[in-house]
Amino acid sequence: MACISEYTLRKVIQGDQSAFAELYNFYKTPAIKFCVSLVKDEEEAENMMHEVFIKIWEKRAQINPTLNFNSYLFTCLRNLAFDYFKKMEKSQLIKQQYIERMEHFDDEELEVEEAKFSNLRTAIDALSEKRKLILKLNVEEGKSYQEIAELMRISKNTVKNQLVKAKQFLRERVDMAAAF
Repeated sequence: MACISEYTLRKVIQGDQSAFAELYNFYKTPAIKFCVSLVKDEEEAENMMHEVFIKIWEKRAQINPTLNFNSYLFTCLRNLAFDYFKKMEKSQLIKQQYIERMEHFDDEELEVEEAKFSNLRTAIDALSEKRKLILKLNVEEGKSYQEIAELMRISKNTVKNQLVKAKQFLRERVDMAAAF
């Protein structure tokens, strides 16, 4: 595969949106094909490709135009695919553990667990939108404080503080509901 010119990369680094569009259009199809070959899911492959290009735009100042951009891009895509597999594996493990636990529950225990889950869902719904999003990104998507901070354009400490407050709020609400 041919490479995009160093001149175009330099313009991207300088923040030229039309050069970035050229870069994006040049690599879009091969990037999606590469991701599909790894994850076997076209929609997820497109999401990965978009995520990588967003990161490239955000970190464009760190790009070295003299190095092989092909390698950089496809390494980023491969690493994102590996992260996806780790999340999928973790998700499958959690589902399997849940199924195994449920097999050992009798109806009464199941009702208690369903009530706890319902209380937790109600407590989560009572969180502010910002805290709810931070909690979702951290717990469900496995994103680090730093990744969330970059994504939401807030400080890492703000992410940490919001998570601590969200979890404390959930604990209090769930414990309070369990007392009744």
